[in-house]
Amino acid sequence: MTNLAKKPPLGLKERNVKSVKDVRLLNEIRQTPCIICERFSEIQRSATQAHHCIHDRFGTKKRPDQDCIPLCEGHHQGLFDTSKIALHQEPKLWRETYGPDYSYLVHSTDI
Repeated sequence: MTNLAKKPPLGLKERNVKSVKDVRLLNEIRQTPCIICERFSEIQRSATQAHHCIHDRFGTKKRPDQDCIPLCEGHHQGLFDTSKIALHQEPKLWRETYGPDYSYLVHSTDI
């Protein structure tokens, strides 16, 4: 069977060939403390990860690396550090508690 529409199967993200991973920027983000732990005076118990903002993202395309925020594993995935509200486990509760994730973005023009 051939793919006449030349589209990925439903439910899979399309690969954006134009975007290039900014490894240097992602590594810099991973070296900073968790923005939520800092703002809400929580103790960071896990390593920082780069989170691509997802709130109010309409569609399946991943946001560019410039739209990443530093989150500890507990606030991001919550697979190992289960002491915190994890964004990917409970996105609605996370938003009610901390606000939309994109509100923590800092762009170089803001510095």
